[in-house]
Amino acid sequence: MTEVKFYDPRFEPDINLTYSVISAKFKGRWIFVRHQKRSTLEIAGGHIESGETADAAARRELMEETGALRFDIDCIATYSVNKEGETGFGRLYFADVSEIGPIPDVSEIAEVVYLDHLPQNLTHPDIQPHLFNRTIEYLNTENCNSDVKPGKR
Repeated sequence: MTEVKFYDPRFEPDINLTYSVISAKFKGRWIFVRHQKRSTLEIAGGHIESGETADAAARRELMEETGALRFDIDCIATYSVNKEGETGFGRLYFADVSEIGPIPDVSEIAEVVYLDHLPQNLTHPDIQPHLFNRTIEYLNTENCNSDVKPGKR
């Protein structure tokens, strides 16, 4: 069984953060990506590289995977995933993308898809719905700085 937990955005676990995941919207629609080696969709994100902060990784991954050129980004939460007795940590972000260009040549992404909802064919169906739902909760709070709060667009 997979267990996903959420913590304060700046919570620092005893082990290094591994992932930055970015729920993003462009023109009111959710952005999902498809990796070249998969047929499933996922929320943009990836590994935090050595010497890189989670915030820097989130910006880099968003640009590399979606072609985002201009965006506002907020850290929503630090999260943990416990799967088969192994626990890893990451940071979850929300990005309001205002300009998108082509996906860079270095990207492993084959396709960017814009949807009004979470797709059924997810790469990580035991994790990504939790991250998506946490993003929706964030957008419904007063702490959210985004103009894409429900009812604003």
